[in-house]
Amino acid sequence: MAPPPQTLIDSPSLFVFVVIITVLSVYLIRLNKLMSGTPDEVRKLSPKRWTKDLLLETYKALETKPITTSSYAQRIPPKLDRRYIVTGGSGKRLVGGYIVLQLLERGQPPESIRIVDFRAPNRDDMAHGPARTVDFVQTDISSAESTNNAFTKPWDPKRSHLPLTVFHTAAVIVPSDRYKLEHGFCEAVNVGGTQHVVDAARRVGADVFVSTTSASISIRPVRLWMAPWRLWSGWPPNFWQVLDDKDFSLPLRKHQEFYANYPASKAAAERIVCDSHSKTFRTGCIRPANGVYGNPTDNTVGGPLSMGDCPTWTSRIVQSFVHGANVALAHLDFEAVLASPKSVSSSQAGRPFVITDPNPPIMYDDLYFLLETLAITPFRTIALQPVAPLLVSYIIEWYTLLLIKWPIFRRLLPPLAGDVKHLKPAIFSICTHLVASNSVASRPVSQGGLGFSGVFTTLEGMTQEIIEWNRVHQAVAGRDHVIYQTSVALADEIQRATATTTTA
Repeated sequence: MAPPPQTLIDSPSLFVFVVIITVLSVYLIRLNKLMSGTPDEVRKLSPKRWTKDLLLETYKALETKPITTSSYAQRIPPKLDRRYIVTGGSGKRLVGGYIVLQLLERGQPPESIRIVDFRAPNRDDMAHGPARTVDFVQTDISSAESTNNAFTKPWDPKRSHLPLTVFHTAAVIVPSDRYKLEHGFCEAVNVGGTQHVVDAARRVGADVFVSTTSASISIRPVRLWMAPWRLWSGWPPNFWQVLDDKDFSLPLRKHQEFYANYPASKAAAERIVCDSHSKTFRTGCIRPANGVYGNPTDNTVGGPLSMGDCPTWTSRIVQSFVHGANVALAHLDFEAVLASPKSVSSSQAGRPFVITDPNPPIMYDDLYFLLETLAITPFRTIALQPVAPLLVSYIIEWYTLLLIKWPIFRRLLPPLAGDVKHLKPAIFSICTHLVASNSVASRPVSQGGLGFSGVFTTLEGMTQEIIEWNRVHQAVAGRDHVIYQTSVALADEIQRATATTTTA
């Protein structure tokens, strides 16, 4: 007689295994649902979705009458008789290029402006007119010598006597690395580079210094892994956050309390700038909201467009974005305040201001719908369940740290290349709900603000970027994608170049 079939009860080890797998599966399914959702309090901040009619109407209006520096010239603060050094002004970092264009629009002579950057300007809107004649000095700000050489280069004799403003926008964006083992590059450029720029600026007599930092400084790491019973009682801690400057009044947080090395480096750089404030060197910082866009080289609009097929798990995520032109205007607003020596004791001086577009935050679904509806090149999203890339991200991070910590493995295993190397757990802290406000910066100067007002709404700014994308691609046979380099890809290139220089 055949023995009866074995059951789970007859095999305790098999029973325990099945229970563990079941509990783990239920846990991951619940976590995946939360990561794909939008809390009610966040949804109330972004209640309206973009419609096809709204997108087409906006496209038609901006195609006929685009928003340009000349169309908002009256919004740009009046011309000052000064010289200007703009680090990062080539345009790859968006903000620096818009600062140069706005300075020229308000009447600053090209010979009174100097661009200091790793790369020469290559934006279409800087390839003609006065912008083409602005002086450029190729510079590696991680090198004190290179920075000093750029700042001490002689000026046009007719301008050399003028007071000097420095707009420091140069930085590298590496949003995925979070361990100190990987911190060297951000530390060298964003922290060391800022110190070199501050030192060089003071050495040549600059009296106004405005730096671009990042609203990501205030982001706390999202805590996705928590006790199962807590997972059913609410959203993961820090799953939605307000981007503000309250942290600035507190001691600088520990490295592990930032979501990644990038915001930790920007926070340290911000303290360098603000702590340097004095009567003869008046300083301040602008914190752009999480995603800066406004040129096909950006990561927000240009990045997905260049991909065509865009894998994503963020469709229901709500975030604030900011156009590069709006951020540039905030820098000029800040300069207008700091230009007066009396501002040394003002409430604006020696502190940061958060800047975002003048509208409620949007959902990533809005952005993707805009790309699908308006771009003439093919675009589609490939929906991913967020838990899957989250689990893979730990493997990628482990592999990366393995190669860094034990050099012997670098001889045996290939390094990761392309976008996949940036899929690490830190990314999931900026793929959460992040909301910013202009409420402080928009206050009148008499009330401690900058008097800031943006000229692009997110709808207008993203639509106009699509118009420019379409204009370029209409001239390309077969509608092949023009290859643009995003700021994250540029950071990879700079890291390779500096590593080669160091080892040469």
